Amino acid sequence: MTTPRIATRGSRLAMAQAEMAVESLRGADASFEAEIVEVSTEGDRDQQTPLSALGGRGVFVRAVEDALLEGRADIAVHSLKDVPTQLADGLTIGAMLPRGDPRDALVASGGRRLAELPDGARIGTGSPRRAALLLTMRPGLKIVEIRGNVDTRLRRVAEGEYDGALLAAAGLDRLGRLDEATQIFEAMEFLPAPGQGTIALQCRADDRPLLAQLATVDDAPTRAVAEAERGFLAALGVGCALPLGAYAQMSDGLLTVRGMLSGGGPVGAAAASDFLAAPAFGDAVGAPGEAEALGRRLAERLLEAKGPLADGMRDPPAAGATR
Repeated sequence: MTTPRIATRGSRLAMAQAEMAVESLRGADASFEAEIVEVSTEGDRDQQTPLSALGGRGVFVRAVEDALLEGRADIAVHSLKDVPTQLADGLTIGAMLPRGDPRDALVASGGRRLAELPDGARIGTGSPRRAALLLTMRPGLKIVEIRGNVDTRLRRVAEGEYDGALLAAAGLDRLGRLDEATQIFEAMEFLPAPGQGTIALQCRADDRPLLAQLATVDDAPTRAVAEAERGFLAALGVGCALPLGAYAQMSDGLLTVRGMLSGGGPVGAAAASDFLAAPAFGDAVGAPGEAEALGRRLAERLLEAKGPLADGMRDPPAAGATR
């Protein structure tokens, strides 16, 4: 096999995750070597526009997928939470590495925890999910849109532009900055984005030798919980514009998935619709072999309780994706 080319975004976190992928594949095959191909995505180039306005899920993924489709790369490394459930034609997720920390973290000035922040404190996040959950816990806070990589967000808190920011604990950990978190929220209470903390390795669906190599590092428990969480997301057909979260875990041979669906629109905006009056939570339990179906059933149950989604809240299909 020729030396595979691994496509990734150019941020420090993305590069760290690409190196983790290389080390994982080298652990399965000591002779494994790869070339890293840096790709600039729409989400990287535009640091001002809210993610929901850029097109939601996929803004950090599409250009990296194009590198695969155009033959400029053989493997793409993604944060799974950024990957739409509807993949582009001809591509597949060949492996999911063992999941990192799925939780969300608060980094606040003065080392403060959430309860210690005064009403009106400015908390930065670009995620409607994080905004909805945070305001459920502390309705007096002011949620402010924030963009930029992990280092940029931490710097903006340190310089006093924000009183705090919400970030993924896995990202902080992979950059060696987890000790800067002033509070880490429990995943079953502050539900993460589907797939949060998981590194996905994508390739062309017809590349059988590479699929066989990626299979050696695919983590079955991680894939089971990811399929449940992404099944929940797929059934809703929505992306960054709507606050939703899902978290699945294995216990005693059974898979439990908890989901959250809330009303509202982009961070800092008034509610985009009235079809959901308040966050709705639900749980489902089943066998790992029915992970995706379990997530879908949970989503359908929440929709039955809260009503259909407004058409404008659904994601458009990915370019080249099958429906």
